[in-house]
Amino acid sequence: MKYVTLSLWMAPEIRHPMHQFVMDHDGYEASYLLRWNDMGAEVQTLLFHVDGWPVEPYQTALEHAPRVEEYALSTCPDDSFYLYVRGRPTEPDTELIDALTRTGLVLVSPVAYRVDGTVGLTLVGPGGTVQQAVETVPDGVSVDVREVGEYDSRRLDTGSALTVRQFEAVAAAVDCGYYANPREGGVDDVADRLGCAPGTAAEHLRKAEAHVMSALLNQRTGPA
Repeated sequence: MKYVTLSLWMAPEIRHPMHQFVMDHDGYEASYLLRWNDMGAEVQTLLFHVDGWPVEPYQTALEHAPRVEEYALSTCPDDSFYLYVRGRPTEPDTELIDALTRTGLVLVSPVAYRVDGTVGLTLVGPGGTVQQAVETVPDGVSVDVREVGEYDSRRLDTGSALTVRQFEAVAAAVDCGYYANPREGGVDDVADRLGCAPGTAAEHLRKAEAHVMSALLNQRTGPA
């Protein structure tokens, strides 16, 4: 059983307006599609975790987003929030879903709608079927195959929730010796490599570490 990790880029004219909102507004890193009902349904019900703040501008944009029929928000203490939404997919949405969820393939959550405009996702299934899905994505969607291999959920799930910026922060921290013993670099060094303020670098690292540690605990099958 194979997996393939893809990075999709959707043309602006077919990109969902709420993904565009995340790209256009400071304070938002990504939105993660966590759960969904029948993705081929005329009206879909979806659960997102939005890594961003404040919630009010996002809610205002959601009120004006086309095809959204119902939604509910639940805020978290770490400057993020959950979004329950019911809405009607566009024709390009339906075509993309058909290509990626054809018989024999499983779409693994989360699906990451990132601030750089890409959509990160993982498919699992027979190798030939995975290749067919990549070849049949609709016009206006470009596909970058990031990784292919034998499926191991423990390996994939640990890093899948990181945003691009969080991953860059962790990579910079490892490179400068932030995690070395004894420590060779500090948050200021990470910030210099990222080109951001030390407080911003520290926040990226904190969120990345929280995601990874939570994933490791969830993978533990023995008694606590």
